[in-house]
Amino acid sequence: MVSLDVRSDESVAACIDGVLQKTEHIDVLVNNAGYLVSGAIEETSLEQAREQFDTNFFGVVRMIKAVLPSMHARKAGKIINMSSLAGLVPVPFWGFYNASKFAVEGFTETLRHELKPFGIRVAMVEPGSIKTPFYAQAPSTAMAVYSPWRERAQKTMKGFEEKAPGPEVVANLVARLVSQKNPSLRNTVTREATLFPFLRWLLPSGAFESGIRSGFNLDKEGF
Repeated sequence: MVSLDVRSDESVAACIDGVLQKTEHIDVLVNNAGYLVSGAIEETSLEQAREQFDTNFFGVVRMIKAVLPSMHARKAGKIINMSSLAGLVPVPFWGFYNASKFAVEGFTETLRHELKPFGIRVAMVEPGSIKTPFYAQAPSTAMAVYSPWRERAQKTMKGFEEKAPGPEVVANLVARLVSQKNPSLRNTVTREATLFPFLRWLLPSGAFESGIRSGFNLDKEGF
């Protein structure tokens, strides 16, 4: 075990240097660090938004930049980034988390093109709800005007979480991707992670939006 804070350039550099001193190379990087700021966008401070991106997105960037010189030297390696269903279909009241995962999606797809000529393979895992101690930070200023809709949306997500599988399903998928010569770009986990992106592709945008609002009880007035 090695100490690491993905928000710190110095910590990332020390971690990777320490590993390379012991192992001489890194075969696989799995970027899994992340947390959630839950609340309306207006309720969330810019500082909270920056911190959300610093872990969920720039933490990914820092780690990749740190391991790439070693992977380039060997012309081999795998990078697996933990995205989310929320990076494909935004969850109401998860605005900055959604945005950070959308950023991971675009970044990873670009990186996959750029690194393929060098023998470095890049893939994403896109889980739906997983039963883990997922850290959720409350917004900095809870506004009563949003409370009825926020609470109904959070109740809906709680229902998904109660029925969710444990983290072993994600770990098993990551292990399979590591063993594959050319893993797919996008790799979903859980039924909703497959279903909701398909419905977004299949349905007219207005119909899909109405379905999301209905599913999260967002069109009810008040409590």
